[in-house]
Amino acid sequence: MTGMTRSSEGLDLRRRKALYHAWHRGTREMDLVLGRFADAEIHNLDDGELGVFELLMEAPDRDLFSWMTGSAETPANYDTPVFRRIRSFYELQDQTSA
Repeated sequence: MTGMTRSSEGLDLRRRKALYHAWHRGTREMDLVLGRFADAEIHNLDDGELGVFELLMEAPDRDLFSWMTGSAETPANYDTPVFRRIRSFYELQDQTSA
């Protein structure tokens, strides 16, 4: 089981691929961070934002996790509105589960 809660039904092919990739990162931690965000928001991303999300998913999991948790500084080319939106979503998820 992946943890995915959203069906890809009704999504275009590009968003289906992004949703799948978000849940199949390689590390469980990033599956949960990006996958949960994708479940909730993939349908709300415009084409430009989706492109940024796709590029962000190309970053190594270890680096991406460090940036998300704030244990390493996020490089300027990754510190985008989409990145900050994911980070805020992740922080909100932590607050509501506490």
